[in-house]
Amino acid sequence: MRTKNRIINLRIFITFVDLNISFRPSEYILRFEYFIAKRIISSQPGKQNKTKPLVGSAILAITLGMTVMIISVAVLIGFKKEVTAKLVGFSSHIQVVNLDNNSSFETSAIPVDPKLELWFESVDNIKRYHRFATKPGIIKFNTDLQGIVLKGVDQNYNWDFLSDFLVEGSVFSIEENKPEMGVIISRKLASLLKIQLGDKIPTYFFQNPVRGRPFIVKGIFKTGLDEFDKMFVFCDLRHIQSVNSWGPNQITGYEIFLDHEKELANTADLIQMKTTQIMISSGLGMDVQTVQEISSGFFDFLKLMDTNLWVILSLMILVSGFNMISGLFILIINRTNMIGVLKALGASNKILRKIFLIQASYIIGLGLFLGNVIGILICLIQDKFKLLSLDPESYFLDAVPIVLNPSHIILLNIGALLITLLMLIIPSGIISRISPAKTIKFA
Repeated sequence: MRTKNRIINLRIFITFVDLNISFRPSEYILRFEYFIAKRIISSQPGKQNKTKPLVGSAILAITLGMTVMIISVAVLIGFKKEVTAKLVGFSSHIQVVNLDNNSSFETSAIPVDPKLELWFESVDNIKRYHRFATKPGIIKFNTDLQGIVLKGVDQNYNWDFLSDFLVEGSVFSIEENKPEMGVIISRKLASLLKIQLGDKIPTYFFQNPVRGRPFIVKGIFKTGLDEFDKMFVFCDLRHIQSVNSWGPNQITGYEIFLDHEKELANTADLIQMKTTQIMISSGLGMDVQTVQEISSGFFDFLKLMDTNLWVILSLMILVSGFNMISGLFILIINRTNMIGVLKALGASNKILRKIFLIQASYIIGLGLFLGNVIGILICLIQDKFKLLSLDPESYFLDAVPIVLNPSHIILLNIGALLITLLMLIIPSGIISRISPAKTIKFA
């Protein structure tokens, strides 16, 4: 009963004396810690308030930290998504090829297997597949030479990927009657050899005997992946079968696209089990390769970017946290007299720490809110107008990519809030060392 009376007297004393505000009985229904914290936050001592600049700098640090974190995550996710989509567009999620190929574009053939194709159609995660073949060659145009890889595709090939990156011309259609003489080359290759739409480009394949094909440029694309752009030329699969003296049922392999990339490893294992059964029954060795294995260098680079992101996030949280630690120290020192009075009237160290942690939470919350607004706004502007451009030869993209994921933003906010509050527990311990006898001053 005595403690309860002390708390009531304490509320009245703080309301009139320390915070210099009016008496409002209706607010007593609040918990004591929240009551005092709210009064401190809403108080306006005017010129006596020396903590305003410090509080402002703490809010600014948290705002900038959250803004940078949101932009960093959005850019990294966008970059990985764009680059991965291009790599998948060139080579699919999974390839089934001859075991003897050894990652060479001069490939050994496997036979078309209708039973295997029917099985592909029965697997839930397989979205589509097509037959393909590759063949290294050289394009000779006027006096210029350039090595290329001719990639032949069949009627089931989905042209959506190349259509999205076409800068001139159009994709060609593959008919059953005769092989299509048109090809699609990249802007990079066209610039190197000074080729224009509609030009006839003699292509030679060095084997015994040397063979050639006079293709016609039907379309020109630009993906930004220069390493692939200047290499691949897309054509009708039957040209490669003819050059290699293969039959109509011989191909380099199958390219398989999935519905859910997260199930890539599981689906690859499932296909590997099926091809192993075929190998045991027929003696034909088939290798299953994922896009990560085919383009391992690119994915190693993307993993390195993940490390950079964690470094950025850690630094931003630490900077924001240390700013809040210094801010809380000053807030506590500035309220030393008030802490002494509260202790003299019976308030425990635990209650006082809660008061200042609540006040710090308000500052952190305001900073996070402003950081979210600014960060998301910048991302939306960049996504819409592409104001920040990139050098495609260095970054594989012509503009900074953005992917905003609500779950990532929520996790960033929760993580930043929790880590910052945990860091503030240490400086709040200074309250226990404040002695009421040394801090209470009388007018």
